[in-house]
Amino acid sequence: MGEFTIKMPDVGEGVAEAELVEWMVKIGDPVREDMMVAAVMTDKATVEIPSPVSGTVLWLGGEVGDTIAVKAPLIRIETDGASDEPATPNTADTPEPERPEPIATAALPRTPAVSAPPPAPAAPSPSRSPEFDKPLAAPSVRLLARENGIDLRQVRGTGPAGRILREDVEEFLARGMDPEPAVSGLAKRTSREEIKLTGLRRRIAEKMVVSTSRIPHITYVEEVDVTALEELRATMNTERRSDQPKLTLLPFLMRAMVKAVVEQPDVNATFDDDTGLLTRFGAVHIGIATQTPAGLAVPVVKHAEARGIWDCASEMNRLAEATRAGTATRDELTGSTITITSLGALGGIVSTPVINHPEVAIVGVNKIATRPVWDGTQFVPRKMMNLSSSFDHRIVDGWNAATFIQRLRTLMETPALIFIEG
Repeated sequence: MGEFTIKMPDVGEGVAEAELVEWMVKIGDPVREDMMVAAVMTDKATVEIPSPVSGTVLWLGGEVGDTIAVKAPLIRIETDGASDEPATPNTADTPEPERPEPIATAALPRTPAVSAPPPAPAAPSPSRSPEFDKPLAAPSVRLLARENGIDLRQVRGTGPAGRILREDVEEFLARGMDPEPAVSGLAKRTSREEIKLTGLRRRIAEKMVVSTSRIPHITYVEEVDVTALEELRATMNTERRSDQPKLTLLPFLMRAMVKAVVEQPDVNATFDDDTGLLTRFGAVHIGIATQTPAGLAVPVVKHAEARGIWDCASEMNRLAEATRAGTATRDELTGSTITITSLGALGGIVSTPVINHPEVAIVGVNKIATRPVWDGTQFVPRKMMNLSSSFDHRIVDGWNAATFIQRLRTLMETPALIFIEG
């Protein structure tokens, strides 16, 4: 019998450590070669780590929430053959054997599991799109479910972000594959659950503290008449080619922002608190706050200044799909210079968006509503929408913030201006 040690891999340039966010095995479990055994997370990506050997788990190198250094022992496996690697190898003198590459996925915030069972697959919530109902589970758990003919949508996950663990599937099998009964009628709820924030959810919490404690926010709200823009959008969607995406309002806003930042370059910038250095960018890399099954992520449409309306829409859709599916890369989730946040039909009347540190501006989109507007002689129905935008008041004065938003308003109320070059 031999022993093999899996060490924390180098999961990214400049990354010295990663947080352990999930064990997919426990001591005593058998593992197969290429089976995923753990998930770790850096600032921007969750990485699933495969086992390069088959055997039995002898030792685990930490608990969920622990931070583990790169190349530190992560898991020890008893193998059938001779030891492939000493338990504590001298990495300076001994080359490591070739191993399967860890699989990096999009950094999705992990939210606490809820105590109520998920809805039955036959009656999905009308307010949720299909991709939001896809259960979160490791490949090994999905394999176990397939082998036993289990629909994972009937299994309640107890892992981070409601992730379905092997134990959840085994418990489901032990119950005879019967979903947990739903609580009906009027009854007191006495349950209480304490959740330790781990993974990206903890990092989001930390970043929000940094953003709100270090950035003095100023929020500016302006009403925009988008009647003409909505008419143009409807016409363009009617006449679009089959290979072109359906346009939403956001690509028009992206192109308007590209024009507006030319006149107010300070809003397309990042600010280093420690050095006091403001960096203005010629490139306009627009972060798009995107809701995923596990929380909020911000993929980045790079070089919006070099993209037309259709290209902006296509890239935004591609990134949103990749982010929700968990396949967005680290590069696709970093590097934004200014961010858009929109809740679509749930956008409310006014919001106070938090700046995506170290950026200095974020543009918030509220919902469109038809309201009576006085045109000088009578009230007429117009499609109105508020822009609720926040700025770093250390960099952007109120006058500059207002000037930037007023320029966006002019462009969106007269959408032909968006298409004029120069």
